[in-house]
Parts: sequence; structure tokens; C-alpha cells
Amino acid sequence: MAEAGGWRPDPSLPEVAIAGRSNVGKSTLINQLVRRRSTARVSRTPGRTQQINFFRINDAFILVDFPGYGFARVSKGTRASWRPLIDSYLQSSSMLRGMVLLLDVRREPSADDRLMLDVLADAGVPTVIAITKVDTLAPAAAERAVESLTRMLALDAAQVIPMSAVTGLGRDELAAAVVALVEATR
Repeated sequence: MAEAGGWRPDPSLPEVAIAGRSNVGKSTLINQLVRRRSTARVSRTPGRTQQINFFRINDAFILVDFPGYGFARVSKGTRASWRPLIDSYLQSSSMLRGMVLLLDVRREPSADDRLMLDVLADAGVPTVIAITKVDTLAPAAAERAVESLTRMLALDAAQVIPMSAVTGLGRDELAAAVVALVEATR
């Protein structure tokens, strides 16, 4: 989906969306979930995903990859178009069962992270928080950072999953959480 109200697949399967700031690891996480290296295109340059991408998984559900918000090496006009695109999707998707919101363990939650949490709460969208890149910190520091983010955002610890694409930490827990979202009725 390249623009608000633009083309999207027929909403006949449950959908779980993936969101987060630019360069937080959304595409890497999708590849990790489906155990394939190239399902979603990965780049070190923030802002490569500029549209909403839909991935049909085993003819059972759709993973929806949002463009990253916040800093990205794209024009201000492109960045400004992402918000209406995401809002349009959230308002029009009858099959959305939940959201996986990614946060980087090394970063304070941004105003955009907080806004996304508020938008999802207001819309009543069940949300799982994947805290990425925990392998970049020592284990004790990563644990403290996860606890700090959970407390700072007033999250329920049960909805928070520490993740590492390098070690595979959290992959199975997140896959189970996505399946639970898919199977939930809204």
C-alpha cells in the first residue's frame, strides 16, 4: 500500500502488523519469525520500507510491515506521508488482530513510540512489545534496560518480549504471541 486508501490485498485473512521507529529491526524480525532470510528486504539505511507491505504466511494470516517512523534518510515529504498511510490502514483494516511494536533496547522511547502506543490503546488494538537488539548489551544491562522500558511506558511485563536476531532470543515466544493474536477474535 503506497498511499492512504491505496491498494491492499483483499482483507480475508487475520492480520498482525509490525511497527516501530526507523532501523529498529522490523524487516529482520519478520525474516526471523518466518525463518527465511529474504522475505522482507533488510537494509542498514533507515527508511528503506516506505510503503505498507503485506506478507501472506502459510495461507493462515497476513504480516503487515509498516514503514518506520522517526528519523529516516528520506525526504520530509515522504516521512510526512507515512502517518496518513498508517492511520488509513488502522482505520480501514477489519481483519487487524493485533500489533507488534518494536522498541530498541538501547534507546529511550521516542515521542513517536509513545504516540503509537496511545493510538493503539485508543483503537483497542492488542499490542505485543518486542524489545530488539538485546544482544548488544551485557545480559545484566539488557535485563535492566528491558525492565526500565517496561516501567517507563507502564507496560504489562507479560506483553514484553526481549528479542535478538543474532542469538534467536525471543523468536519462539513472539511467534506464539503472533499466533495467539491471529486466533483471537476482535
